[in-house]
Amino acid sequence: MIEQYVWDLQEIDEAQVAVVGGKGAHLGRLSRIDGIRVPAGFCVTTDAFRRIMADAPSIDDRLDQLSRLNPDDREAIRTLSAEIRRTIEGIAIPDELTAAITGALAQLGEQSACAVRSSATAEDLPTASFAGQQDTYLNVVGPTAILQHISRCWASLFTERAVTYRQRNGIDHRTVHMAVVVQRMVFPHASGILFTADPVTGNRKVATVDAGFGLGEALVSGLVNPDVFKVRDGEVVGKTIAAKERAIQALAAGGTQEVAVDARRQEQPALTDAQVVRLVRLGRSIEAHFGRPQDIEWCLVDDDFQIVQSRPITTLFPVPETGDEENHVYVSVGHQQMMTDPMKPLGLSMWQLMAMVPMQEAAGRLFVDVTRRLASPASRTGLLDVIGKGDPLTRDALETVLDRDGFVPSLPDAGPGGPPAGGTSAPIETDPAVVTELIERSRASVAALERDIRTQSGPALFDFLLEAFEEHRRVLSDPLSMQVIMAGMEATWWLNDKLQEWLGEKNVADTLTLSAPDNVTSEMGLALLDVADVIRPYPELVAFLQGVEDEGFLDELPKLAGGTEARDAIEAYLDRYGMRCVGEIDITRPRWRERPTTIVPVILDNVRNFEPGAAERRFEEGRQKASRKEQDVLSRLRALPDGERKAEEAKRMIDRVRTFIGYREYPKYGIVSRSFVYKRALLAEAERLVRADVLPEQEDVFYLTFQEFHDAVRSNRVDGRLIEQRKEAFRSYQALTPPRVLTSDGEALTGAYRRDDVPDGALIGLPVSAGTIEGRARVILDMADADLEAGDILVTAFTDPSWSPLFVGIAGLVTEVGGLMTHGAVIAREYGLPAVVGVEQATRLLRDGQRIRVHGTDGYIEILS
Repeated sequence: MIEQYVWDLQEIDEAQVAVVGGKGAHLGRLSRIDGIRVPAGFCVTTDAFRRIMADAPSIDDRLDQLSRLNPDDREAIRTLSAEIRRTIEGIAIPDELTAAITGALAQLGEQSACAVRSSATAEDLPTASFAGQQDTYLNVVGPTAILQHISRCWASLFTERAVTYRQRNGIDHRTVHMAVVVQRMVFPHASGILFTADPVTGNRKVATVDAGFGLGEALVSGLVNPDVFKVRDGEVVGKTIAAKERAIQALAAGGTQEVAVDARRQEQPALTDAQVVRLVRLGRSIEAHFGRPQDIEWCLVDDDFQIVQSRPITTLFPVPETGDEENHVYVSVGHQQMMTDPMKPLGLSMWQLMAMVPMQEAAGRLFVDVTRRLASPASRTGLLDVIGKGDPLTRDALETVLDRDGFVPSLPDAGPGGPPAGGTSAPIETDPAVVTELIERSRASVAALERDIRTQSGPALFDFLLEAFEEHRRVLSDPLSMQVIMAGMEATWWLNDKLQEWLGEKNVADTLTLSAPDNVTSEMGLALLDVADVIRPYPELVAFLQGVEDEGFLDELPKLAGGTEARDAIEAYLDRYGMRCVGEIDITRPRWRERPTTIVPVILDNVRNFEPGAAERRFEEGRQKASRKEQDVLSRLRALPDGERKAEEAKRMIDRVRTFIGYREYPKYGIVSRSFVYKRALLAEAERLVRADVLPEQEDVFYLTFQEFHDAVRSNRVDGRLIEQRKEAFRSYQALTPPRVLTSDGEALTGAYRRDDVPDGALIGLPVSAGTIEGRARVILDMADADLEAGDILVTAFTDPSWSPLFVGIAGLVTEVGGLMTHGAVIAREYGLPAVVGVEQATRLLRDGQRIRVHGTDGYIEILS
C-alpha cells in the first residue's frame, strides 16, 4: 500500500498525471532533465485523496448540490464549498496513509522544513493553467504539521475560486482529484518567475524574468514590484530595477514572515545580468523538453538555480506551423470575415479548400501569410492601402512589424511595366442590368448544385464536393463580380474624399447610400419586420412565441389563431435566409433553418417596437433621405468655382455607388447558400456513420477535417480518441483572443489608432457610418439573447450578416471588430445608423445599460453614465 499512496519525485513521469496531478507530473519530469535541479521530495497520490473522500459520504450530496449551482451565484458557491473544505479537513488520516507519508518524510529528514503544494489532476495541463487556484504552504516543519497541511491541500480543491473556474469551464468536480507534493524547503537569496516567451506580446524569442529578494511569495502575492529583465538571443535587451522594500523570509520554527529590506539593498538588482542569462538558458532547455513555452518558478541558492515549478503558458496564441525557420507575417481572416471565434476542424478545412488564397490555421482560426507581399515595395504599398482603408488597426500592426529592421526580407518588384495581379480590365458601365445578371448567375449556380448533389452519397459525395469547391472558387473569382464590388467601393471612397475636400463634410457617402437597391443583407433585416406584421395582431400567438424553447415550434403554430399565416411567413423567411447564422463561415455552426428559435427574440422585438408597414416605410424614408442629400450636395457643388464640372463628376459617382454598392453583400450570401447545401449532404453521411455505430453522435464529424471525414466514410472507421482530443483543444481555443496580425516569433499585434483628437476617456474606433446618437448601451454577445428597445445602441464583438435583423431596431452600433467595408458597416450605412467599429475591448469597457454617445462621423464613443 505504501507504493500506492506515496511516490518519490524521481519515479514520476508525465504519463502519471492521473495519479500525481499536473504539478507532480511536471516536477517528476523536471527532476530528470540533465542540468536542472529540483528540490528533493515525494508526492502523496490521488489514491490517498480518494481514500479520504470515501470516509466522508456526505460530500457526495454536497457535490450534487454544487454541480447544480449557477457559476455566478457566488454566495451559494462560497457557502457550500466552505462546508466541503471543513468536512475534508476534519477527516482523520488513516494509519496506513500516515505511515506511508511519515516514511517518505524520514527520507528527507523527519524535522526538515518542507514546502507542501497542491497538485490537482486538472492543473497545469497543456491547454489550461490553474495557477493559484489551490494552496501552497511554505516552511512546514515536523510530521504533525505536514499531515495537517496535506489535509488543507486536499480541501483546497474546493476553494471558491477553483469551484467557480470548474463550473465556468464545464469540468465535473468528481473528475478532478488532488495529489499533494511535499519537497525539501529551499531558502533562497532571490526568487521569481521566468517566462520563456514574453507573456504580454507573445514573442517566443524574448524571455522575461521577474526577480525579487527572499521567497517568491512576495512577488506572487503582489507585496513588491519585481525587477524585470528581457532576454533575447542570450543577451539582456531590457531591464527595470524596482525598489524592493519588503521580502518574505522563512522562520526558524516554521512558517514565513514579511520583513523590511535593508535600504541599501532595495534598489540593487536581485540578479546580475550573467545570472539572468544563465537562468534563461536553463529555461530554454526546460521549454525544449516540454515542447512549449513555460512559466517557471525558480530560486537562487548560493549562486545555484533550483526549479520549484514549471507549467505551460496557456494564454499565448499559437503560431501557424510552417516547417521552416523563415520569418512570417500573418493577417487574421476572422477580422475580415467578422468572425473571430474558433472554428471546428471540418469548418476550417472546408474554408481552406474553398478559399482563393492559401490559409494557415492556429487555435481554430485562419490566417493569410502576407510576408512576400510585404517584402516587395510595390505590392506592400497596395496591400497596406487596401487593408488601411478597411481596417486601420491591421495596417498599423503591419507597419509596426515593417519598422523592425530585417524581420521582413526586402525583395525587388516583379519588374517594370507588368500588369498588377489579376490583370486589368476596362471600367464597367453604370448599368443596373450588370447586377441583375450577376445575381441570376449566382442563383443558377446554387440551383444546379442542389439538383446535382441529390444523387451523391458515400465516397462519391466527397469527390463531387471537391469539384463543387472548384465551381465555388470560380463563382468567387468571377471578374465581373469583382469589378462591380470594386466599382462600388471606389465610388464610396471617391465621394468621401472629394466631398470632404470640396465641401468640408465628412463621410457624405454614408447618407448617399441609404436604401441602396439589391442589398440582400439589409433586405433580410427588413423582411423580418414583415414577418412581425403577420404575428402582431394575434396576442395568443405572441404569448406562445415568448415561451418557445423547442425547435419544433413551427408545427405547433397552426393550432393557434393566425398560426398558419405566421408559420407560412416564418417558413418563407427561412427558405430565403435560413442558411444564415452567427459565425456562418464555419459550416459546423447551426443555421437558422436548423435552429429557428434563434430568430424568435428578434421577431418579438419587432412586434413590440414597430408599427405595421415599418419595412416599406424604413426603406422609402432612407431612399428619400439619400435623394435629398444628393440634391443638397449637387446644388452646393454648383455654387463653387468650376462647380458644374464638380457636380457632374459627383452625380456620376452617386449613380455609380447606388447602382453597385448593394451587390457588395451578395457574394457572401451565395457562399453561405452553397455551404448549407454542402452541410446537409455531409450530415446525411454523418447519420449513416452513426447508424453503422462508427460514431456516437452525428456532430462528432465536425471535429474531423474534410479529408478525415472522407476517409471515415471509405473505411467505416473513426479514431474516437482523436475526436475527444479535438473537442478538448476546441474548448481551450475559446479562451484565446486572436490578434489582427501574428508573426512567426509568436508576437500578437492588435494595432493602435494613434489619435489625440478625441475627448479624455473616450473609446476610439473606426468611423463607418455617420451621425451622432445617445442611448442605452446593450452589450449582447449572442443574438439569441437580444432584448432591445427603440433607441438602444448595440455593443457586441462582431456582426456578420446574420446580425442584420437586429439593426432595424437599434439606434447605433459599436463593435470590437470591423472595417469600413465589412458587413456591419455596410448595413449600418444602409439603415442610417451611426456606427463605430474596431473598438478594442468594447464589450468589456462598456457596461450593459450605460448611457453612451456614439460619434459615427468622428469615430469615438463617450461614456455618459
